[in-house]
Amino acid sequence: MYALLVPVSAPFVLLATVLGLSWWEDHVLPATAEPVDAPPESPLAAPDPAPTSELRGVEATLTGGVPRR
Repeated sequence: MYALLVPVSAPFVLLATVLGLSWWEDHVLPATAEPVDAPPESPLAAPDPAPTSELRGVEATLTGGVPRR
């Protein structure tokens, strides 16, 4: 009978731990004075995609003009 005590009580112990941490976060930790602003946009913008005709020319140069199968 005592062998079942630990497996049965484990979910309740985990639930009590989560609830205790939640309470601690709400009541004990200091609240932030200012809301955190969104991060600034990246200064590096993605380049515009190259036209398809330019890509075909580069592909033909790299492959030596061998068509794909």
